[in-house]
Amino acid sequence: MPGSRQITSEHDDVVWREIVNDTSGEQTIEYGVVPVDVMASMSGLDFVRAIFARRLPEPPIMQTVEPFDCTAESGVVVIHSVPGLRHYNPIGSVHGGYAAILLDSAMGLAVQSTLPAGTGYTTLEFKISLVRGMSDASGVVRTEGRVLNAGRRVATAEARITDAKGRLIAHATTTCLVFEIAKANAKG
Repeated sequence: MPGSRQITSEHDDVVWREIVNDTSGEQTIEYGVVPVDVMASMSGLDFVRAIFARRLPEPPIMQTVEPFDCTAESGVVVIHSVPGLRHYNPIGSVHGGYAAILLDSAMGLAVQSTLPAGTGYTTLEFKISLVRGMSDASGVVRTEGRVLNAGRRVATAEARITDAKGRLIAHATTTCLVFEIAKANAKG
């Protein structure tokens, strides 16, 4: 297919494509899991930026929140999203899981952005405080994740969701385990 690229990994059965619309030149969003060996070959910042630039697939969980206008610098990630009716819980407001996805993603990607090639992380714990409700009338929300400390084995980060007026909606903290990908992958 013109305008597409397929990459496969011997470690994973994952195949992804970067699809470019031949008439408009616009990229469509492709969701998938990046093969471990591809991720390990890149610095964390390059990996996160490649996802945001749609050179790598977005994680499937992001279909839920449809992020846009995402940016990454070392230790800082910003994600924008718009809560909608599809995010509602049974009591008529946006489900706390929507905020949890945004906060956990921003904190985790902020940690990832500080890691050298061949290094990964996993979340050990996170805590979320929801301080203001969201609805389908909230408009664009901004989630910013920021690393507090990035060590050889443990990293900590925080994130905040604010509305278009800069009001705090939710905040969170996380602790992540940092590890060498090759060793972790060899263990299975």
